[in-house]
Amino acid sequence: MKYTEVELKYALDDPASLKAKLAELGAKPGTETHQIDVYYNAPHKDFLAHGRHNISEWLRIRTEQTGSSVNFKRWHPVGAPLKTHADEYESTIADVEAVRLLLEALDFKPIVTVDKRREAWLLTDIEVAFDTVEGLGSFVEFEFKGDAENEKEATARLHEFINVLGVPLGERNYGYPHMLLD
Repeated sequence: MKYTEVELKYALDDPASLKAKLAELGAKPGTETHQIDVYYNAPHKDFLAHGRHNISEWLRIRTEQTGSSVNFKRWHPVGAPLKTHADEYESTIADVEAVRLLLEALDFKPIVTVDKRREAWLLTDIEVAFDTVEGLGSFVEFEFKGDAENEKEATARLHEFINVLGVPLGERNYGYPHMLLD
């Protein structure tokens, strides 16, 4: 499932209880990072054309302490409000300012910036990321990192893992840029 992302995101009122459950299962906390994600719209294809709730494509530049990356996601099913998985292409950037200037020269426009602090925990084949997003609050993201036949199997394994945790989660969401655009 290389270049495919399967994740579930939820609001999280009580990160401490979920962290305690993960620790009980043997997971270890990662280092907290500060991520600034700038999302762009393309001049040749309006990513917002289907409305804010049906966005199926993102181009993002992420900057954090360890470096920068560029990322493109195409969420499936395209144009549907409920997404199941994404094609994801990501690579590190040696010179983030050069890439920003390149996008500007090609008439890509920034549309939203997500400023968040993230602490990622890994347990078997699932990464659990605790996010605190400026202006939005606390969230948890469960991302499948293992081997699966397809996105349906990966999603089923995420749901199974979440059910085993037995920790109350808030409302499911489909991404911080969507929320900030609202």
